[in-house]
Formats: sequence, structure tokens, C-alpha cells
Amino acid sequence: MTYQVNILNPKADKLLQDLAALKLISISKTSGNDPFLSVVKRLRKKAAVKPPTLEEITKEVESVRSKRYAGKSKT
Repeated sequence: MTYQVNILNPKADKLLQDLAALKLISISKTSGNDPFLSVVKRLRKKAAVKPPTLEEITKEVESVRSKRYAGKSKT
């Protein structure tokens, strides 16, 4: 059975170390490479780029709509 524990008080760390010394539990450190957090960091780096303006978004939406409905007849 595996649990992830966040230690809020240094005394709890001492208790866990004592339990490990008694061979009641084993402690292993995680790599800290959470896949979700790595995706968040990558997105934040890309966010440094200037986001499109409302006018640019509107222009792109209108362009896609005109292409999509160009061949359809209005009835």
C-alpha cells in the first residue's frame, strides 16, 4: 500500500524517520517530476508570448466561418 504524505510539522518528519528505523514503514523520495506540473510549466512558458487581440480572434473566426459555409446554400 502506498500513501503520499505532505509533512506540515517537522515533528512529524521525526516520527516517520523513527517508524522507518523500526522497519515499520519505508520512506522513498519522489522525483518531483509530476507530469501535470510539467505541462503547466510548459504552457506558462508559451503564455509569455503576446496573446491575440479580440480583433484578431474575430477576424480568424469570421474567416473560418466564411470558408465553412461558402458552398452551402441558404434556404
